[in-house]
Amino acid sequence: MINALISNPLVFLIGLIAILASLSFHEFSHAVAGTLLGDDTARRAGRLTLNPVAHVDFLGLLALVTVGFGWGKPVPFNPYNLREQKWGPALVGAAGPFSNLLLIVIAAAALRIVLTATGLQADNALVFFLAFMVQINAALLFFNLIPIPPLDGSKFLLSALSSPKHYALRQALETKGPIYLLLLILGDSLIFNGLIFGTLFRAVVGVINAVFGLNGAI
Repeated sequence: MINALISNPLVFLIGLIAILASLSFHEFSHAVAGTLLGDDTARRAGRLTLNPVAHVDFLGLLALVTVGFGWGKPVPFNPYNLREQKWGPALVGAAGPFSNLLLIVIAAAALRIVLTATGLQADNALVFFLAFMVQINAALLFFNLIPIPPLDGSKFLLSALSSPKHYALRQALETKGPIYLLLLILGDSLIFNGLIFGTLFRAVVGVINAVFGLNGAI
């Protein structure tokens, strides 16, 4: 995407808007889930908002734009305030990927309607925006479901390992998870040239194209 900044600034701007909207909605959804479950930490921290300024981490945004992997500011929550103690953190974590799934459905359905009703082509700004919204949210959904801390998918794994007998494993995951995740990303990039993540992501996009009848528009 960074190449578009020079070759086609409008495409870069549209893509940036899609990224900001998707990241903000993802983090906002975490805040909503925590609030609904009885914890007001996110609200008091000013995160119960769709304003991108509250959610975007500059380094995470830069990484997402340049290398395709990025992050927003983690939404704080106190697990001891949640009404559901065991699975509450998992539900807060699930809110992020669920928000991306919701945006995929909305954007893909809108794209199908636009393509069918207007006959616009891929170079149209609206078509590109909707297609990119599907792509970025598919990437966020897929990436965040990886069950390695600090990603959202790890909340389910850690909740499942809440028994005292799994304490050592939980500690290892929580303290070394970011290192494991970095090694996984670097390994796929440097050793497999992005084949693992790339193949899985293309499979996800293929399913979306098939479900919504987009004929490869994404």
